[in-house]
Amino acid sequence: MAPRPRPKSPRGERVDRLARAREFLYRNARLLERLRFSYLFEGGSAEAVLHALSGYENTDGGFGNGLEPDLRGPLSQPVPVWTAVWLLDEVGRLNDRTAEGVVRFLHDASTRQGGVPFVFRSASDYPHAPWWEVGRGPTPAALNPTAGIAAAFYKARLRSDWLDRAGAWCWERIDDLRTVNPYELRVVLSFLDHCPDRARARTALERLRPQILSPKVVALNPRSRGDVFRPLDFAPEPGLLSRELFSPEAIEEHLDALENRQRSDGGWTVSFPIWTPITRFEWRGVQTVDSLKVLRTNGRLGARSAEPR
Repeated sequence: MAPRPRPKSPRGERVDRLARAREFLYRNARLLERLRFSYLFEGGSAEAVLHALSGYENTDGGFGNGLEPDLRGPLSQPVPVWTAVWLLDEVGRLNDRTAEGVVRFLHDASTRQGGVPFVFRSASDYPHAPWWEVGRGPTPAALNPTAGIAAAFYKARLRSDWLDRAGAWCWERIDDLRTVNPYELRVVLSFLDHCPDRARARTALERLRPQILSPKVVALNPRSRGDVFRPLDFAPEPGLLSRELFSPEAIEEHLDALENRQRSDGGWTVSFPIWTPITRFEWRGVQTVDSLKVLRTNGRLGARSAEPR
């Protein structure tokens, strides 16, 4: 029997959810997240988002300066570059012109194999979360974030020598994967969602399916607590290949749970540790905008309004 469709949230409930989130963001969040919210839900300016994002950009074409809240230093790092290219995608501005500096940075930052490291040793010169420590020796290329950056480029249909080399390297690593961890899986699934070789992507997904659905990787119980990854973290949008990992019923249950995780102050929170006070508000701003995006993409919020409030 086909599942009964879930009734749409009443319009008043959707408006109240957005109004409470808006209050939280303007009270607590960074300018970048306030402008993202304005663009996504109030008809705000894409150029304003780009202008705010440019404050995190460096002359080498990369991004730093706390764009990744747990890296407080000014120098460019690969994970903030991953964040930046997806923010450019969010406002429809990821193209050859806006990616020119990023590609230059990626060429300089990549290893001989073709990928970029997770983090450079220069992160240790500035305050940072303890899980960003770098050991001794060369910093090897990593799927996280190389595959996530490549995925954004594929989605935007960009072409570059860097993408050719990085994409080939990602495929070599994905074909060799026998175990997965949630952080790496997030970008691997993004790569499989957007890479041009759809048959190879589907084959890889099916091979990895048993490992992905392990309780150590994804929390299928929507009431799970703690520092866990849930289905919507891996498959946030309908129509993606990654959605085939989860049943429609499971997605609906997790959307219900996501709605219910909105706090009384209007924002959402993160489950991972907070190591210095300012990052709690920065991460909560990011999480609030991202949660609203997921809810709207999945039909739980109304369409974007034409005019700002």
